Amino acid sequence: MSASSTIAIVGAGIIGTTLAYELQRRGYSVQLIERDGPGTGASFGNMASIAVTEFMPASRPAIWKQMPKWLLDPEGPVRVRPSYMPRLIPWFLRFLAASRPSKLRELEAAGAVLCHRVYEDLDALLKETGLTHMLSTEGCLSLYADEAEFRADRDHIEILERFGFRHEVLGGNAIRDLEPALTTKITKAVLFPDNRSITDPYRLVVALAERFQALGGTIIRGEVGGFDMAEGGVKAVRLKDGRAIDIDKTVLAAGVFTARMARDLGEPIPLETERGYHTQIMDPGISMRHSIIWPARAFMVTPTAGGIRVGGTVEMAGIDAAPDYRRAKITVKRALEALPDLKVRQASEWMGHRPAFPDTVPVMSASARHRGLFYATGHGHLGLTYAATNARLMGDLISGATPPVDLTPYRVDRF
Repeated sequence: MSASSTIAIVGAGIIGTTLAYELQRRGYSVQLIERDGPGTGASFGNMASIAVTEFMPASRPAIWKQMPKWLLDPEGPVRVRPSYMPRLIPWFLRFLAASRPSKLRELEAAGAVLCHRVYEDLDALLKETGLTHMLSTEGCLSLYADEAEFRADRDHIEILERFGFRHEVLGGNAIRDLEPALTTKITKAVLFPDNRSITDPYRLVVALAERFQALGGTIIRGEVGGFDMAEGGVKAVRLKDGRAIDIDKTVLAAGVFTARMARDLGEPIPLETERGYHTQIMDPGISMRHSIIWPARAFMVTPTAGGIRVGGTVEMAGIDAAPDYRRAKITVKRALEALPDLKVRQASEWMGHRPAFPDTVPVMSASARHRGLFYATGHGHLGLTYAATNARLMGDLISGATPPVDLTPYRVDRF
């Protein structure tokens, strides 16, 4: 494709904005379309983690065997609104199909391949854009109250060992040396030194959008209403206010909202929202260097955005249902078990939509139906983690170069 071609990218979260920057850097004319402005969706409130050790599929037995218990617990880590359950049945059936042992091995490998590339691509992006200061130097601590909790998470550690990801098991005193604010009830932890964090994920998206514009890229505020088709491809993106944007290529990178556009284009994808909640605490009364995660309590705490962010719950209720901020309060209650001196002062609550496929693997693919149409969506809990790598791989795919990774596992028609 000629570098003079015009490319429309729908969606200006971390995935779309990073890809827009990459393509504009390569010499294309990129139109970045976003309804509410860069970084205002899931990228605003994610847990700020470069979570290279969290690629394993959610459909593995250690997870799905606990789901009946979780679903019956109103404070469990996964909540499905009863009214939405019928809509989820096809998605859950695909989720269960992804739990076959042979399939799990494929999915683990697909995630590990991407995570092994993360810092190669992210470091290059941050250095080139002058944003290296936004990446922390500290990792993440996974917490365990006793040996039983540690054994329950053993499958996670074994997968990391199989794929060669760094980790270190720590005892009580060593844990408190790293994070003095942690309760003495934590007897064991695993340090993941490569699970670093971003100092403010929203500001990162805004900064990348500014770099994109400085290269000549255009940001268009508007909501996509449809597409004009000609000669087997998308020729224009139509906005609901009546504007039409003529393009040569289109990339759908609008997170969970990509599902509606794909359906309208006759290429339905099983993309659901795992609604996530956080509480941002600006006056926490403690300091933290590392992010922490407590698997048995299913929450995460990250020092980010000028304070401490608490999150980690999953709610399946669709795009349109009103937030249930009791979910955010549950994770704060859990966080207080780990951080007894934490003060919940100057706090705000947020809900956003993580775009999730039932097999936990994103789509990074050309359309199987329409010439010049591409998808970059479904990165789930790892949008921030995968963003720079997605941009590199999709940049190659869109420009006709050979990506350094086989993209077959991420194709749009794999379901």
